[in-house]
Amino acid sequence: MNAPSPALVAARPERLRLVGQRRQILAVMHQRLMFGLLVYAGIIAIIALRILYLAAFGDHAGRKSELTELIPDRGDIVDRDGQPLARTIDAWTIAVHPTKVIGDRLALARSLAKLMPEHSEEQYFALLRSNKPFFYLRRRASPALVEAVNALGEPGLAIEREADRLYPQTSLAAHVLGFTDIDGHGAAGVERAFDKYLSDPATRGTPLTLSISSPIQQALEHELGDAYTHFSAIGAAGVVMDVHTGEVLAMTSLPSMNPNVPGQGTPDQMFNRATLGVFELGSTFKPFTLAMAMDSGVVTGPGQMLNCAKVLPAYGHLIHDTHPFGRPCSVAEAMMESSNIGMGQIADHLGKARQQAWLKKMGFLDKPAIELREKGRPLTPGSRWGPFETMTIGFGQGIAVAPLQLAMGYATLFDGGVYHPPTILKIGPGHPLPPGRRVFTADTSYRMRSLLRLVVIKGTGKKADAPGYRVGGKTGTAQKLINGHYSQTINLTSFAGVFPMDDPRYVVVVMLDEPKATKETFGFTTAGWNSAPVFGRVVSRIAPMLGVAPDMNREPNMSEVLPFVQDAKQDTKKD
Repeated sequence: MNAPSPALVAARPERLRLVGQRRQILAVMHQRLMFGLLVYAGIIAIIALRILYLAAFGDHAGRKSELTELIPDRGDIVDRDGQPLARTIDAWTIAVHPTKVIGDRLALARSLAKLMPEHSEEQYFALLRSNKPFFYLRRRASPALVEAVNALGEPGLAIEREADRLYPQTSLAAHVLGFTDIDGHGAAGVERAFDKYLSDPATRGTPLTLSISSPIQQALEHELGDAYTHFSAIGAAGVVMDVHTGEVLAMTSLPSMNPNVPGQGTPDQMFNRATLGVFELGSTFKPFTLAMAMDSGVVTGPGQMLNCAKVLPAYGHLIHDTHPFGRPCSVAEAMMESSNIGMGQIADHLGKARQQAWLKKMGFLDKPAIELREKGRPLTPGSRWGPFETMTIGFGQGIAVAPLQLAMGYATLFDGGVYHPPTILKIGPGHPLPPGRRVFTADTSYRMRSLLRLVVIKGTGKKADAPGYRVGGKTGTAQKLINGHYSQTINLTSFAGVFPMDDPRYVVVVMLDEPKATKETFGFTTAGWNSAPVFGRVVSRIAPMLGVAPDMNREPNMSEVLPFVQDAKQDTKKD
């Protein structure tokens, strides 16, 4: 047997040595890799913890400082049934840092003008060449627009998320809700009135519950909007109120606006005619004059007779009726036919001092006592308030109030004579019903029921009737003051009423500003032809929602007034 060669014997130990070294190297590399992974994981963990810490407790450029900031930046607003009316959402914002733009500014300006045509190429180019550090291009941008702007690839453009206010029902109750400014603070309506509550971290997690009912609001806006368009009016307003609590169930002003884009609204659209506007509301004031006279003993009952001449001379002036009696008339007839002459005499007997005292108790000499900031101050004759002005105020001329105040007055008159301030918040545990204040006696409140029902059954308000719902109310046609003189052709019409009149529960007020004549009104522009029918349609729609069942067999006690009314052809051309 031959002995192995030295070369073959020496090679084996060398291979073993190399294998051992390789294993040692791999082990060291594995240890270093594991150590590196642990260090990397530690860094990632530190970064993640830091992000979480900043999200919860960081300053975020002064915008977030507490853990509670993780809830929406502004509380929701809901209607009385919990339906959302306003809420905060995340939205896209597109901005530009002109000093950071690195691309062709002219080309970028052309692209921006195509994507966002609210500005021209020239305007965008001037902006991009300016030294402004930051400028918003579009807030609440659509995802498609964000994608298109992002595709431009310009580092100077900034696309970010920010909190934005959304009104999911668009223009519904727009003047009630109001809107927020660019910084997210309330600028009008409920948003402004309750800005502190809605933005307070301690309360904004709880929605603000309004007294508004969305279905009732929709019905009021629809019917009033149709009339506003049909009669080519320049404005309109409407209110629905709970007689017993003063809760505003619906309130609208036309023309309306979209609170999602308030900047696109005209001054006329932004103006709240229901609370900020004050108007001479005409004969809708007459029930107050009669109630004052009843409570003070000037009028003893609906059968009391008045001098209803064709024309009444008074303190150097003449008072007219649209269709004068030309004979003595009862108080019931004067109300039914809306006699200026009859009500002027009652106001004259009442006197200035008592008239002012009652108007003060009813809140007609002060701004409306509601939470909104948009409130108009009533207009009165002031230092010129003499005997003749007392008479004209008695039939609704010479005093201007907001439509909400008119609704408040009818609620007071028919809630047993007790005043409750109007409120836009739902009455409940968080907002209890405040104590009422007596204005009229309960007896006067009761006797007024049949008198206003008479207006609808036989008088100027026939077209306001809603069969089965026992409507009572009063028409009002006020000549508008144009250049210091009352126009003979331009009117402001209204109807204020209550239902069901045998057990008053709800007040509805509708107003049309400068309605035009149509074929079906035979050329007339008075309230009996335009505002009264709107009232009837609104009641017919909302009564079932409010749980008021139609009943053709129920009525207030009409025997108290019918014996004092002579049979005569009634004419709704009167106001």
